[in-house]
This record gives sequence, structure tokens and C-alpha cells, in this order.
Amino acid sequence: MNALAGHILIVEDEEKLAGLLDVYLRAAGYATQWIADGDRVAEAVQANPPALVLLDLMLPGRDGLAVCRELRALGDVPIVMLTARVDEIDRLLGLELGADDYICKPFSPREVVARVRAILRRVQVRTAAGDGLRIDSGSFRATLDGVALDLTPVEFRLLRMLASPPGHVLGRQQLLLGLYEDHRVVTDRTVDSHVKNLRRKLAEAAPGRDLIRSVYGVGYALEI
Repeated sequence: MNALAGHILIVEDEEKLAGLLDVYLRAAGYATQWIADGDRVAEAVQANPPALVLLDLMLPGRDGLAVCRELRALGDVPIVMLTARVDEIDRLLGLELGADDYICKPFSPREVVARVRAILRRVQVRTAAGDGLRIDSGSFRATLDGVALDLTPVEFRLLRMLASPPGHVLGRQQLLLGLYEDHRVVTDRTVDSHVKNLRRKLAEAAPGRDLIRSVYGVGYALEI
């Protein structure tokens, strides 16, 4: 079943906050559904696939981290995490889980609506252009417009970080922290070398497109 256009699933156990998000999203033209615990999310997504999931980190039943893993195993529905735990941000953004974006509490409901619109625009553009970039964290496989990318584990982690979400500039130090599971000491040049290899493999899958943007003195961003 295809996701309903504009259908947003709100997973939040704070009733007042969920109600506030519901009011603002409906005023912006979206249909909404609210769930207050983590145990019911996967079933709801399968029964009525949403365009996007707003997922609180701290939930009764399964917490947001477990729910995010579960949803990623089911498919690639966009997930925006709602969290007050700043220490979890790297994990939320794809080093382990594959969330598309995060918003720190307390937040403005208008900001949430703006983020939802931005992510859904990216999804629509990707769909219009082709299969886009698909990343399967469970199998460590990625495809670009239907073409399989032959990536090393380090290149896969690099791509996953840059894609979470696309367009965001990540500094070399941020990338260094996520490239190696054993947290070995590596240099900026190591990151640059992996970026070069990843850029080449992306170009082989999508000739004529330079998908990794270098930001002088800062880092890199993925432009999908």
C-alpha cells in the first residue's frame, strides 16, 4: 500500500504535546494519527502507511530507538525523532538507526511543520527523479537509482551519515567519530580519502552528477 499523501503519524505519550502537534499539522493541511506508546507503531504503519512519522524518543512500551529500528526493518518511511536527550543525536541521525532528522525539545510546533514540509519535499523530488538513494542498514547495502553501490563498511557508514539527512554539512571531526566501530585514531586526510572513493562510486552509478559537495574548511554534504 502506498503512503497516504500528507498523512503524518504522531508517536508521543505526552497528550498535550501530541495535541498541539496535531492542531498545527492539521492547520497546515496534513491528516494526522496519534499513538501514545511504542508497542503499536509497527502495526499502525503497516495497516495505514504514513507519509512521515514523528517519533518521540522516550515512550512507554518500546522506546523510540527500538521503534525506529523496527520501522527501518519494514521500509524507508521518513522518521523525525523528537528528543530532549542531546547525547543520543548521533545515533538518531543514522550512525545506528537511520532516522531522517531530529528535533530537540522544547521546540516550536511551527518548526516541526517546517521540517515535515522540507522532508516530504525531498521525498517527492526523489520519487520524481527515480528510485533515489536507498540505504539498508540491516544488510549494509545501498542503491542509487536502482544501481547497487559496491561499498566497503567504512564507505557505507560515511554514506549513511551524509544521508541523515541529505544537504546537511558534516564536519570532518563528526565523520571521524562515526567511521570506525573500534574508534581508532585517524586523520582528516583519512576522511578525505574515503570521501573521494565514495564520490567516485556514486558517480559510476549516476554519471554526470557530483553528489558530494565539499564545503571548504568545514566538511561535506550529500546533495540528493
